[in-house]
Amino acid sequence: MAASTSAVSAPDVERTDLSRWRLNSHEGGGRHVWTYLSHEEAQTAEPQRDEEKYWLGIEVGAPSLPRATTPLDAARNGFAFYRRIQARDGHWAGDYGGPLFLMPGLVIGMYATGTPIPREWSIEMRRYLRSKCNEDGGWGLHIAGGSTVFGTATNYVTCRILGMAADEPVMVKARGLLHKLGGATGAPAWGKLWLAILGVYDWEGLHPVPPELWLLPDAIPIHPWRWWPHTRMVYLPMGYLWAKRFSVPLNPFLQQLREELYTQPYDTINWFRQRNNVAQVDIWAPHTRTLEALMGVLAGYEMLGPVAALREAGIRRAYEMVVMEDENTGYQGIGPVNKMLNYLVRWDVEGPDSDVMRQHREKLKDFMWMGPEGMRMTGTNGSQLWDTSFIAQALVDSGLVDDAENKAACARVLHWLDECQIRENPRHHKAAYRFATKGAWPFSTKEQGYTVSDCTAEGMKAVIMLQKDAGLDEQISEARLRDSVDLLLTMQNKSGGFASYETINGPKILEWINPAEVFGDIMIEYDYPECTTSVVTGLLKFKQMSDYRAADIDRCVKAAFKYIMAAQRPDGSWFGSWAVCFTYAMMFALESLHLSGQSCGNSAAVRRACHFLLSKQRADGGWGEAFESCVVGTYVQAKTSQVVQTSWAIIALLHAGSEDHEAIRRGVRLIMSRQQADGQWRDEDTVGVFNRNCSISYPNYVHSFTIWALGKAHRQIKGW
Repeated sequence: MAASTSAVSAPDVERTDLSRWRLNSHEGGGRHVWTYLSHEEAQTAEPQRDEEKYWLGIEVGAPSLPRATTPLDAARNGFAFYRRIQARDGHWAGDYGGPLFLMPGLVIGMYATGTPIPREWSIEMRRYLRSKCNEDGGWGLHIAGGSTVFGTATNYVTCRILGMAADEPVMVKARGLLHKLGGATGAPAWGKLWLAILGVYDWEGLHPVPPELWLLPDAIPIHPWRWWPHTRMVYLPMGYLWAKRFSVPLNPFLQQLREELYTQPYDTINWFRQRNNVAQVDIWAPHTRTLEALMGVLAGYEMLGPVAALREAGIRRAYEMVVMEDENTGYQGIGPVNKMLNYLVRWDVEGPDSDVMRQHREKLKDFMWMGPEGMRMTGTNGSQLWDTSFIAQALVDSGLVDDAENKAACARVLHWLDECQIRENPRHHKAAYRFATKGAWPFSTKEQGYTVSDCTAEGMKAVIMLQKDAGLDEQISEARLRDSVDLLLTMQNKSGGFASYETINGPKILEWINPAEVFGDIMIEYDYPECTTSVVTGLLKFKQMSDYRAADIDRCVKAAFKYIMAAQRPDGSWFGSWAVCFTYAMMFALESLHLSGQSCGNSAAVRRACHFLLSKQRADGGWGEAFESCVVGTYVQAKTSQVVQTSWAIIALLHAGSEDHEAIRRGVRLIMSRQQADGQWRDEDTVGVFNRNCSISYPNYVHSFTIWALGKAHRQIKGW
């Protein structure tokens, strides 16, 4: 049972003083912790740095730079600005927000456990949600999406918990749209879950999530260990909470919410019939007949009464697995959804005053990002390694690493990469069904501790380029790079391709029982062109400096190229899964083909790829691809050119050895025309994506890839 609490009182101000926010981004291996300085003395003692000002949208005050006349000048100006916002430990911090289904879990979880929500958080979360409300009054799955029942219902209750009154115009409009869409009964499964935890939706209205699944023999094809890590780590604590029917005790505030969320009186709703009631606007992955049949069997099992001993054993097993996940990840989890579900499980067992909950509460801070529009919950605890590895490679490829004024910044990058590499396997390795981590680089921080194939490869490439190509003092030994190679070679799938966190462990038919409704292709790992090509380039880069396992690398790369070529579409493109979309994937694919010796001069596949890219260039010389490309699976032009996607296209064409230098020059001119006087570029449309249907922010791309494209173009094309 959850704590009994009342709604947070509405504060008397709508925004905090942005000059009082400070970002601690240089301790804890790259942790991002925003704090608010309430006292003048503290504010004076710790002046706001450029890094903090930039992310808060406060003018940094950087000087105007001499106007760039060449791409290299523009790249140099760009890094002159970008190094101003480098964290003191060497990495780059950044906002990894965008999904709008994350903050409701945070706020509901804190409310359910009686965890105080800091006043400044409450103010800024309300401000953020106001800024992301669509014109029709609702919220979507993500900031680039139209209004849905999931987004509107869960963010509505979030706003109410945070102190917004039911009669505020924003709430009235949101409630009107929610009722127009049929009310909160039409929320998809994850929305129903959070509302049930809050006590404003009946658990009878959810399909069963039996924790007994974790008692199945490992060899069973549907065992949860075979699922994609994000999915299994969400459904693990979900099963515990479902079995316990964890819910906040009813109080007057929740009684009022029950009256606001639905189009009929709460007590008259037939909850069992709501299990399959999902608003059409929310559905991305409809229920299959197989899933419906399975849910029918599980419902029958529940009606007959589950075997008590099995249910208790399932609950115990789920709890044990939650504990191992917490300890493996420093109480952060693989992501914010399972973080908050684990938070509830541990609170239920250990209680609010335990050391476990003290650590869990501390790590809430890692997911909270403060920006110009307010405070949001991010998609992980950041993208630190991912962002830092790209600017490192850009500095070497452009030659900026050799500039005297950049030496200190580059040395800090290498030092941070040294600190970030994971040098041992998880504390709970096989027992928690975790893939090996020794030698890995993560997506975010070492503490979070998950291996990611392309992050390991890009981190390794960054180190090799800084140490071997640029000649920086060695900090990561070849022995440690060999650990990375050993790890990557174990991650290849039978197809030759590479997935994200681990190998593919389950059959594709598991997608027939995907219960999430709003996400597709989430039940198992999949091969990805971007992950595969990153690994290929990482291994080939390593092979340039060492003959360690050369034959194994050759076999791996040969099989990977077979997959890469098979993944190319007839029109010459590759489909990207982790950013928008074809433009992104083609940059990676053409880099790997370049390192294998393929170019427009000797490869029909490369020529087709270049033809595809060039056919998408816009009249202003740039490229701009819309998020909708990810959803529909074909290239969709954005409303305007984007500097990030223009950079990706230029880098891809340069890797390919395209002879259309004028097209590249036109793209370069577009990027240079968008550069500000102080060297920076303004962030434009959101370019990240996951699960085909949800956008996510990568604001560092606007500097790392522009600098890379400009420097590379200057080096490879003469006569600027």
